[in-house]
Amino acid sequence: MPLPPLSSIRCFEAAARHQSFTRAAEELGMTQAAVSYQIKLLEERFGPLFLRRPRGVALTEAGRRLAPAVTDAFAALRDAFEDLGHAAEGVLVISVVNTFASNWLAPRLGGFQITHPAIAVRLDVTGRLVDFAREEVDVGIRSGIGPWPGLTAHRLQPVAYTPMLSPRLLERAGPLDSPADLLKLPLIDPQDFWWTDWFTAAGVDPSGLPYRPDLRVGTQHLGAGVAMAGQGVAILSPLLFREEIASGRLVQPFPLIHGSGESYWLVYPEARRRSPKIRAFRDWLLDAVAASGD
Repeated sequence: MPLPPLSSIRCFEAAARHQSFTRAAEELGMTQAAVSYQIKLLEERFGPLFLRRPRGVALTEAGRRLAPAVTDAFAALRDAFEDLGHAAEGVLVISVVNTFASNWLAPRLGGFQITHPAIAVRLDVTGRLVDFAREEVDVGIRSGIGPWPGLTAHRLQPVAYTPMLSPRLLERAGPLDSPADLLKLPLIDPQDFWWTDWFTAAGVDPSGLPYRPDLRVGTQHLGAGVAMAGQGVAILSPLLFREEIASGRLVQPFPLIHGSGESYWLVYPEARRRSPKIRAFRDWLLDAVAASGD
C-alpha cells in the first residue's frame, strides 16, 4: 500500500501530540481548516483517527495505535537530518589555485582552524573553475574579473606581476639597466600573456616572445622554483612571494608591477550564503586579507 501524502502525516503527528488541531496549525504555520482537511484525507483511507469534541479532539483507538509509530518516524528523520547537517558543516572543502594555496592561504589556515576547531579543512588545489552544482566543494578562490552568475563573490586582492630571478643568475648576467635587458636571459613560460603585458607596459616590444626557447612550467609556484634554482626569469605576483623576496631568494630587478585588471576572489553559491561554515570562513578570510595589507 502506498504511503499517504507526507503533508497529511505531518498534520496528524502534530495534532496527535498536541491533542489540538489549532495548536498543530500554529506549529506548522497552517490554518486550522487546512490541518483538519489533511487529517480528513487520512481518515477517508483509514477510518476515524480523532474524536471531535466541544473542547478539542482526542485520539480514537486507531489513532492511539498510529501516533507513537508516526512520532518515532519523524524523530528518526529529524535525527538523520541533524546528523547529516553536523557532518556537512564539519568539513569545509576549498577549491583554490595552486600558488595562492601554497604561498598565501596554507601558511595562514592554522589561524582559521584555531578559531574554528570543529571545522576540518580540505584543499582541492586546481587551476580549473569548479562546478558547484556537480562537485562537493563549498567555496572557491579563483582569479578573474567577475561577477559569476549564481555565485556570491568577494574581491580579495588584485592580480599583479613583475619579473623575478635568483641573485645567482643576476650576478652571472651582470647589471640589468633596462627591462629590455631581460630578453638576454632565459625566460620561464615566455608565451604567458603576463610577459607580453609587462613588457608592453615597460615600453619593450614583446613580439619576439613566441619564438623564444619555451621553458614551460605552467604555474607560478613551479616557475618560482625554477627561478630560485637560477635557471631563468619568472613572471610572478609579488604579494605571493614576499617571503622569498625578503629572504633574498628572489630578486625583483625593476619596480614596475603590472596588473591585468583581474583579482583573486572568494566565491560560493548564493543559495549557500547562510551556511555557518561558509560564513565563518568568509569572515576569517576577509579579515586575514585586510590584516595582510595586500
